[in-house]
Amino acid sequence: MDVVRTTADRLKGTVHIASTVGKGTTIQLRVPLTLASIQTLLFRVGGRLFAVPLSSVIEITRITDQEIHRVDQREVLRLRDQILTLVRLNNLSRIRAVDAPNTKKKNFVIVIGQAEKRFGLIVDAMVGEEELVIKALPGEIVSSDLISGASILGDGTVVLILNVPAILTKLSRSVPLGAIA
Repeated sequence: MDVVRTTADRLKGTVHIASTVGKGTTIQLRVPLTLASIQTLLFRVGGRLFAVPLSSVIEITRITDQEIHRVDQREVLRLRDQILTLVRLNNLSRIRAVDAPNTKKKNFVIVIGQAEKRFGLIVDAMVGEEELVIKALPGEIVSSDLISGASILGDGTVVLILNVPAILTKLSRSVPLGAIA
């Protein structure tokens, strides 16, 4: 409980414990409204761990390098008779991922969308689904508007959570809207 209390204090929250002999213990954890709990999909890019809200994930697929085409300086994929713009995090912004040599024969692509706009995010490895408590980060901490917040896993690993609306806005400005399937 000491770790929980320390973490709650750091987040400007409180922990109240009430115990009654023979009846049990009630633990009440209060955190500021700037925290939210969401279901996410965790993945790795260049050795870093990222997450995207599961509500934005349409599907996950694997493709070969031969299935990736270039149109107007953009990587695209033909997926079920639709052209899907592909995104690599390290090419999109100042989000830094350690480049690893690409020796894989297949790539994971997470198809992400809101409303009618969709894009495919190329990732190195899938980690799985997890419910995360996210904390919005101040602008002076995050160097990119494409990150909406962060979370810390039980083992201490920091997870950056992608801001899907900001990515779609950035793609809409740099790519004709028709190119986003």
